[in-house]
Amino acid sequence: MAVASDSPVSRPGRIVGIDLGDRRIGVAIGDAATRTASPFATLGRGKSIGDDIVAIGRLAAEQGAAFIVVGLPLNMDGSEGPQATLTREWAVAVAAATGLTLSFRDERLTSERAERRIGGAPRGKSGGPPSPAQREAYRARVDREAAALILQDDLDATLNENLDRRPT
Repeated sequence: MAVASDSPVSRPGRIVGIDLGDRRIGVAIGDAATRTASPFATLGRGKSIGDDIVAIGRLAAEQGAAFIVVGLPLNMDGSEGPQATLTREWAVAVAAATGLTLSFRDERLTSERAERRIGGAPRGKSGGPPSPAQREAYRARVDREAAALILQDDLDATLNENLDRRPT
């Protein structure tokens, strides 16, 4: 397993972006050449980290990705709390087992940005509240979109870092 630093590095090829939650994993796929990230899938969390490793490894192999960017849920003051620690542990285990090169990206407010980007949850029949299935589908869509925002932020930061290093 190769673990990249928290700062972006130049990456060729396809990249998997992850928004890790307690119940779901939002997944995005990005392309380093075009510097674009797109929502891809929402996976249910496995019963064990081993189940998550198999799912992420399979997805990365199908997409031809060698890199994974995981959103790190920092506190609003920038410090790492218990959820960030759990996310780091999960990500390091996934990277070690799959051979994916790992980096982290601050994910503060990405779910809120994703909700603004896709709009509010749909209304239920006759304009009432959404059904449980509609709420679940909406949350899954938000998770995918948040993963895309995390990955796009990383691609943009990588581009900016590379421009800053360019000889003048």
